[in-house]
Amino acid sequence: MSDHQPGAGPSTACVPSLEQMQQWTRSLGQAQQLILEYATEQMARAVPQPPLPSACGALPPAPAHFFQPERLAQVQADFAKESIALWQRFLDGGKGDHTPPPDSPAARADRRFAAPQWTDHPFYDMIRQSYLLIADYLTRLSDTVDGIDPHQKERMRFATQGLVDALAPSNFPLTNPVVFERTMETGGENLVRGLRHMLADMEKGQLSQTDGSAFRVGENIAATPGKVVKETPLYQLIHYAPTTKKVLATPLVIFPPWINRFYILDLSPEKSFVKWAVDQGLSVFMVSWKSADASMKDIDWDDYILRGQIDAIDTVRDLLGVESVHTIGYCVAGTTLAATLALLAARGQADKVASATLFTAQVDFSEAGDLSLFVDDEQLKLVEQLSAPGYLDGRYMAATFNLLRGRDLIWNYVVNNYLLGEDYVPFDLLYWNGDTTNLPATWHRHYLADLYRDNKLAAPGALSIDGTPIDLRKVTTPCYMQAGKEDHIAPPRSVWKVKDHFRGPIRFVLAGSGHIAGVVNPPSKQKYQYWTCEKPAASLDEFVASATETPGSWWPDWIEWVRAVAPETVAAKGARIPGKGKLAAIEDAPGRYVKGDPA
Repeated sequence: MSDHQPGAGPSTACVPSLEQMQQWTRSLGQAQQLILEYATEQMARAVPQPPLPSACGALPPAPAHFFQPERLAQVQADFAKESIALWQRFLDGGKGDHTPPPDSPAARADRRFAAPQWTDHPFYDMIRQSYLLIADYLTRLSDTVDGIDPHQKERMRFATQGLVDALAPSNFPLTNPVVFERTMETGGENLVRGLRHMLADMEKGQLSQTDGSAFRVGENIAATPGKVVKETPLYQLIHYAPTTKKVLATPLVIFPPWINRFYILDLSPEKSFVKWAVDQGLSVFMVSWKSADASMKDIDWDDYILRGQIDAIDTVRDLLGVESVHTIGYCVAGTTLAATLALLAARGQADKVASATLFTAQVDFSEAGDLSLFVDDEQLKLVEQLSAPGYLDGRYMAATFNLLRGRDLIWNYVVNNYLLGEDYVPFDLLYWNGDTTNLPATWHRHYLADLYRDNKLAAPGALSIDGTPIDLRKVTTPCYMQAGKEDHIAPPRSVWKVKDHFRGPIRFVLAGSGHIAGVVNPPSKQKYQYWTCEKPAASLDEFVASATETPGSWWPDWIEWVRAVAPETVAAKGARIPGKGKLAAIEDAPGRYVKGDPA
């Protein structure tokens, strides 16, 4: 870089002249204006327009203010003040202090701009500060919009944040100093490698986040020993081999979400919840759902409840000769487990389940978070079009979840792998995240409409399963509820609402991190923390105010709770050994469904 001459282009090795700084300032000011005009136009398009007057009717009432005048004026005044201060800091030709005041948006920490080049060079420092100022302005501007319903306003804010993230200077080669330097050093080889990555992703129709060649299902992930002991057109049932001489008499049946593969709970041995639970003396069974194909186009929620969860529960009860089982439902499978419990209660069969554990699961979708922004009549029509073969390609769902955290799950990889040309780092969790499953079209459409849009599960009797109306208030099964403090898919405030419906004893635990890392947090890692509260709390805020923080994993808290519910133990022999009972082993775990081979 030292051979670049001043004026030949931005370089970390030269100090710009006064004329250069003034030119850059003018250019950046023009860029600010263009971005603001574009973003404001996009926001205007997102606001529903008033209906046109009929040919013979009266004129419609005047629409409400597009922006709240007082808040808009304050936002504009703050932006003008910050912009003038920003330009003034750089108009001295790079000789003064460019550091923004601590309360300025341009002073906020942002790991996209963690490299020292973003602050060492005045050109990039001004780009960084200017972007952060504009980003703050656009986000605050979307909050001042008035005259639209709250759902539409949240969609506007989400879209604005997505636009702001996409326009970050870190995403473009010429405005990212790290990419610019790498390009100069390698003669553009980084961009060629990045192009290869991008073309490969285009070929498979999915953004890569890790090196998939490093993982083999059944060998170094999903490798806990066991046998598949039952297979249906909907699921395989895995029975894991015990590792202790005695096991709890009440077995555990785990229902993972069918939106992804089950082995999020059985990653590498040191991260595997399944292996850990087996080592704690539990007889563990796992449901491995079949990825949908055209033959499953009519599969609905009733099937996942009756021919999925209840069938698996009854199968394990019969196999081991026990009255009841412990259950775990993760995410959508936890929502489904809640409906299963309500159906069993309505039929007088609640004693089939000794306890229910819900991982980041919602039953009341009135505050369901950003995912609900993708659910309206237009989106449902789009889902129906995409599901023409009878199922929804899992890559669409993966893209939706990535959009919820676009900065981390999209643009981060665009920069590292497409622009810098970095090789993908092997990471088992990200490999699982990209191992998508297809969803039955009928189920997916009804799930979005009945639960996310219409919130029917929270309304007693609004939903029926196999002709039986269900009411969550009839559920008295002991329940362990786990929520992730930073969960963007099932926000803790939404998960908490289970307590407003179930009538049995509930232990609520708030775990550090989010939807995945908050769950998959083995004790050996000593990561994060969790919060519990032994006295009654009427709300999540009240819980947080009184909660006790415990460092590390919440898994030990959970196993003690399970043992307290049903402490009896039995010898790990006979039917407790996979394939040794009345159900013969079909194949070794993890089975062919999880490998994408349903034939």
